[in-house]
Amino acid sequence: QLEVEVTDTSGKTLDGPVRLDISVIDQNDNRPMFKEGPYIGHVMEGSATGTTVMRMTAFDADDASTDNALLRYNILKQTPTKPSPNMFYIDPEKGDIVTVVSPVLLDRETMESPKYELVIEAKDMGGLDVGLTGTATATILIDDKNDHPPEFTKKEFQATVKEGVTGVIVNLTVGDRDDPATGAWRAVYTIINGNPGQSFEIHTNPQTNEGMLSVVKPLDYEISAFHTLLIKVENEDPLIPDIAYGPSSTATVQITVEDVNEGPVFHPNPMTVTKQENIPIGSVVLTVNATDPDTLQHQTIRYSVYKDPAGWLEINPTNGTIGTTAVLDRESPHVQNNVYTALFLAIDSGNPPATGTGTLHITLEDVNDNVPSLYPTLAKVCDDAKDLRVVVLGASDKDLHPNTDPFKFELSKQSGPEKLWRINKLNSTHAQVILLQNLKKANYNIPISVTDSGKPPLTNNTELKLQVCTCKKSKMDCSASDALHISLTLILLSLLSLFCKSF
Repeated sequence: QLEVEVTDTSGKTLDGPVRLDISVIDQNDNRPMFKEGPYIGHVMEGSATGTTVMRMTAFDADDASTDNALLRYNILKQTPTKPSPNMFYIDPEKGDIVTVVSPVLLDRETMESPKYELVIEAKDMGGLDVGLTGTATATILIDDKNDHPPEFTKKEFQATVKEGVTGVIVNLTVGDRDDPATGAWRAVYTIINGNPGQSFEIHTNPQTNEGMLSVVKPLDYEISAFHTLLIKVENEDPLIPDIAYGPSSTATVQITVEDVNEGPVFHPNPMTVTKQENIPIGSVVLTVNATDPDTLQHQTIRYSVYKDPAGWLEINPTNGTIGTTAVLDRESPHVQNNVYTALFLAIDSGNPPATGTGTLHITLEDVNDNVPSLYPTLAKVCDDAKDLRVVVLGASDKDLHPNTDPFKFELSKQSGPEKLWRINKLNSTHAQVILLQNLKKANYNIPISVTDSGKPPLTNNTELKLQVCTCKKSKMDCSASDALHISLTLILLSLLSLFCKSF
């Protein structure tokens, strides 16, 4: 839009101003352009003729109200050209790409490639020869549908496994023409017959699609030397309605179990028995029983000691009778919670021989075979002490009730003009020694006997060493500078002993 006026040489306006409109007429100087790529479309195999795959849209910068931007679309090239060079059609005005072949030809499994590339041309001027063009490539992928069931490569598979062994025994192979990247190809295996004890399992190898048949519960040759499994295979995705699984989707597996020399088995295991400790050497503890699972081989069994921590036991190699070779001691460090544990072997006559292990728990009943012990055995007191309660004595016994406390505490008879000490019972396990007068600095041996409550009772005669010390300024001097004072009874006993030896 311009404004125009006429002036003279002096600049005086003679006419105007007048508005002048200039219209710029579009020239077809812009090619169509595809700006939204890459262009990728998908269509399911077997789709009906005329199924829309995708839309191609180009842009032209020329005047949209003129033919300069009036676009028409065309397929210039299709790669590959099989099974038909014209698999697709593009709507020239809308740019919609549709299938033009029959569903039978749109079969992914028979195609040279499931991917097609179309060179699409967009031409302005309504598609006239004088129009400008632009091109783009459309990639069309033929998607798989589950129209092929998996089929076993053989009707019967063979496997061999040793009894007692677990793990994969055979890989079952199948073929499937569907896309390996989809659930239409991935196989799912099921054992439909021959597995009542759930001894077998089957899983899919995700890389190869094979069925890995495994033994998960050890097989027993003596029960069954052969097994026949019926197995079916299906896809993760369901088949299309007009396709069904056929006979090739099932197969049998013949499994042969190989005999292995198995170790004998103790019955029961562990074995338990209760015995009194200190039973005579050579006493029978138990006769063990082991059987050989290899019933078809008619083997013999021999027995031996495997672990006998205290060395107390022996076993008859032929009949399995266990006897004692030493005294059973409940208080032994090898006995835990009154139970002594030993291990025995049963060895068959196979080649090579097989071994089974049996555990024997012997519960030992207590016998009063331990004298009580006294503590402490040393006491100190000041020669001028006001408190003449010297020490509290305690007693302990390795045996169990009723062969322990209550304990009886006694002093040996004291001879002389006066008694020097006495003992008072405090409770069932403790007593107190009390001086009857202050004593001179010296070491004294006080004979004490402690008796348990067993039947018959056991007595321990021991001595309490009493040190009478000099105490000054909270310091105790216990050096034995004075003569040792002991009870007259002990002196007489010593003299009597010497007298007897001289005759």
